This record gives sequence, C-alpha cells and structure tokens, in this order.
Amino acid sequence: MVISKKIFGGKEEFEEDDFIEIEHEGTPNIDAIPIKIAQINDYGDVDNVQRLLREGNIVFAKIKTLKEKDISELKRAIERIRKTVIAIGGDIAGVDENYIVATPSFARVDRGSE
Repeated sequence: MVISKKIFGGKEEFEEDDFIEIEHEGTPNIDAIPIKIAQINDYGDVDNVQRLLREGNIVFAKIKTLKEKDISELKRAIERIRKTVIAIGGDIAGVDENYIVATPSFARVDRGSE
C-alpha cells in the first residue's frame, strides 16, 4: 500500500492507494548493439564510416556539411558507403535530409509507414 498526502485548503488528508508490484526478471544477457555517430564533412571521412561498419557497428552519420559544400562529392561518398553496406550484407537509408544510417548484416532499417 502507498500512502499519499494531499493538502486541501490548509488541511492535510492521507489516502491509501493500492498498487501491484511487478517483479523485474531482467533483460536477457545480450551484448549491447553499438551505434556510432559520424560526421561526413568531406569524401575522406567515408573511410572512417566504412571501418566502423566492417567492425560491426551501426553508423548514424551527419551529411549536411558535405551536402552544402559539394553535392556531387556527397553522391560519391554515399555510393561508396552503399557498396560497402552491400558487401557486408547490411542496410542503408536516408534519415531526414541531413543524415544517413548504415547497418551491418545483423540489423535492418525499418522503412514501414509511420
């Protein structure tokens, strides 16, 4: 039982509320899935994204800076990442206009309707 205190017009009243206690069985013993944050400011930053993917990380990358600087270089960068994703059996998708998410083979991007 939980006893809560309420104040009405300067007068305190105590009230008992019933609650059910739920036992926590804990989460299964699963290693955490790493999600790495990256920034693609130029074409050379693709190497880091590729390395992270090959190491088994999910990569959430901001592409806004490169998009504003050189759209053709951005297209080349994304195509290079896409080829890496295909090679490792992963997935890639745009998130908003300024981000991409790329996954290794154990994860997929859910493109279901909202």
